[in-house]
Amino acid sequence: FPLYFDTESVSGKIQIRVKDGKKLEHNGIKVEFVGNIELFYDRGNHYEFSALQQDLAIPGELRANTTYDFEFKNVQKLYESYHGINVKLRYFVRVTILRRLADVVKERDIWVYSYVMPAENANNSIKMEVGIEDCLHIEFEYNRSKYHLKDVIVGKIYFLLVRIKIKHMELSIIRRETTGAAPNQYNESETITKFEIMDGAPVRGETIPIRLFLGGFELTPTFREVNKKFSTRYYLNLVLVDEEHRRYFKQQEITIYRRRGEDEISSQSSSDEDN
Repeated sequence: FPLYFDTESVSGKIQIRVKDGKKLEHNGIKVEFVGNIELFYDRGNHYEFSALQQDLAIPGELRANTTYDFEFKNVQKLYESYHGINVKLRYFVRVTILRRLADVVKERDIWVYSYVMPAENANNSIKMEVGIEDCLHIEFEYNRSKYHLKDVIVGKIYFLLVRIKIKHMELSIIRRETTGAAPNQYNESETITKFEIMDGAPVRGETIPIRLFLGGFELTPTFREVNKKFSTRYYLNLVLVDEEHRRYFKQQEITIYRRRGEDEISSQSSSDEDN
């Protein structure tokens, strides 16, 4: 999809081709810029949060191929595009040829990136303890609670007490998508990546380092209560498995955001190619 940013103008050309020797009677031609949210469990309803319209032609007839220019200047795009498990937030340009029997409609999608920077003064490290009384006590620490899409998660895990036989330990990133509102609320979780950070039994006082590069994964920013229709959150999930295959885990939410920089360069390159 062509890539756009907030307040960037959306413009282009619309070509209407008429079959040789035919004429196309119409009741007007219009173009719209639309932003909407589709909930897959509620397919009959599309929730439009943005809608702009321009008239391209008054009622009449076309006897030859015709091209119309359009431009929606400095369009506010409230949210970032998103295609998830149960929800889709999309922006598109829709052209409608109004006709007496049946309208002719054509849509073309665009993709939107947005930048909502987290408060830097709240980007503290994460420290948590987890354990089972008299059996296991570990402490883990991550360097920050907020990360950009190309960031690196750095952390450490400290074993303060180990009296169970741990077989291995793994760390995963989980994306949790929440759609709708109670009582018709749906939660779907998917594991973005999972990797083993320790194999074998640790001893008391041992420290396991963590270094996870986010740039190689298909991540989106964290979305919270988008148009009161859906949220997308990310969690670091630490799992310990003992020799009897019992699993001990601890989840910690992190915030992921899109940082200004490389996206503008790629957008400019794609715009140059389109021109």
